[in-house]
Amino acid sequence: MSVDVVGLLRDALGDRVDTSADALDAARADKSGHAAAERPLAVVHAESVADVQRVLRIASQTSTPVVTRGAGTGLAGGANAGGGEIALSVRRMDRILEVRPDDLLAVVEPGILNAELNDALALQGLWWAPDPASRAISTVGGNIATGAGGLLCAKYGVVRDAVLGVDIVLADGRLMTLGHRSVKGVTGLDLTSLVIGSEGILGVVVAATLKLRRLVEGEVVTIAATFPDVRTAAAASAAVTASGAQPAIMELMDAACLAAVHALLGLEAPAPGVAQLTLQTDGPAAASEASRISEVLAAAGGTVRVAADREEGERLLTIRRSMHPAMETLGSALIEDVSVPRSALPAMFDEIARIEREYGIVIPTVAHAGDGNLHPNFVFDGPEVPDHIWAAADALFHAALDLGGTLTGEHGIGVLKRRWLADELGADQWELQRQVARAFDPAGILNPGKVFETAAL
Repeated sequence: MSVDVVGLLRDALGDRVDTSADALDAARADKSGHAAAERPLAVVHAESVADVQRVLRIASQTSTPVVTRGAGTGLAGGANAGGGEIALSVRRMDRILEVRPDDLLAVVEPGILNAELNDALALQGLWWAPDPASRAISTVGGNIATGAGGLLCAKYGVVRDAVLGVDIVLADGRLMTLGHRSVKGVTGLDLTSLVIGSEGILGVVVAATLKLRRLVEGEVVTIAATFPDVRTAAAASAAVTASGAQPAIMELMDAACLAAVHALLGLEAPAPGVAQLTLQTDGPAAASEASRISEVLAAAGGTVRVAADREEGERLLTIRRSMHPAMETLGSALIEDVSVPRSALPAMFDEIARIEREYGIVIPTVAHAGDGNLHPNFVFDGPEVPDHIWAAADALFHAALDLGGTLTGEHGIGVLKRRWLADELGADQWELQRQVARAFDPAGILNPGKVFETAAL
């Protein structure tokens, strides 16, 4: 006799169980453009830890897979729910549970948006540093699941640097508190770091203890520098790093990205081939550091523009933050995410140019130049990624690995990169990591088909 999983969920959670066509279709996809082939059984809109536990107990008892979702802004297909699966949404769990200015920490639920969290923290003179370009629409839980970064990574690090602990519900419904509230804590294995970037395969994050900062005093200075080509711009970013200067933001846009954004925003078209670095300094020494950086950029061949005020600076940053909407105007896009050592950025752009020539395509690329994280965009027509685009992506991934880099800096493996995971890890580490995941979830019901599955799309 087949088990009525949806009926069990309705008995336990009532109208928080959604089987409407719109909800099921939305749960199949994320911002990557990839979608599961079939609809999930139901979307459960959890509103409490108890709701999450009820769902996972039912799932465990009935051997039903569960895919945890937040805002659905991921770019690797990691939170896409398909046939026979429960989509567990934690988006409604969006409360700030505690703020301790004296300890510089906050405890929040996973569904809160980055921007909403920082708006609330600012009232107490505090902020949480991770700053993805999608900050207005991405959740803290999603940031933790993918190990997100953002524009401020150059100075303030990424999510892994800003989380002290997490509360997670395991596949069988048990609630566990990992990490600590103290600045230091090395008791036992660091399971919090293991959960960060684990993409929902170890447990469901239901709360996070975040490491806060006090709002930075002093002015903010924004710089935009244009270069005749992207390699020169990449070399200039490496020169800034080598100079010892510490910008809060250092973002690089190649010619194709810059042209698309200018078109989207109705700005004058840049000259052909021109790439742009956008930097920002902050704190009491912002002006002197901006002056020093400007000298480095000019010496590297850049045409430098320093924003006259904070408003102009925000307009310059809007150009960078508009990259993803601009890509959507060009067609379907496979938005990728590799990282290399910062000194290897020029060589990685050389490799991208080689792949463009070899495959006869254009790969618009933006980079968090401050930490070597690149986002190449493979643009194509139609809903499915063509074979030649996957072949070009394969060449790009291996180029990054050959330069001492990694397959993903912040988007995660999800569905789209699982076939390449063993290329970076090697067979032994791949198997060891898979065994670790099974220690958390022996039945393999959490986000199955993601990360460690090797089947091609």
